[in-house]
Amino acid sequence: MQKTAMVEIERFVTHPLYKKRIRRSSKFKVHDEIGVKPGDKVKIATTRPISKDKHFRIVEVIK
Repeated sequence: MQKTAMVEIERFVTHPLYKKRIRRSSKFKVHDEIGVKPGDKVKIATTRPISKDKHFRIVEVIK
């Protein structure tokens, strides 16, 4: 996994009955040509399948 980064996406959803906001997260393996560091905020985009699990690539580093 030399050119792979794990990206976690967090979102808030509202519970249908209790109307409380719940934090949900998803983790994706993304192709990393840039060489980002842990903790960087990045923008990802879909691409052709690069491997079994990688279907995204890093477009730019935001922070």
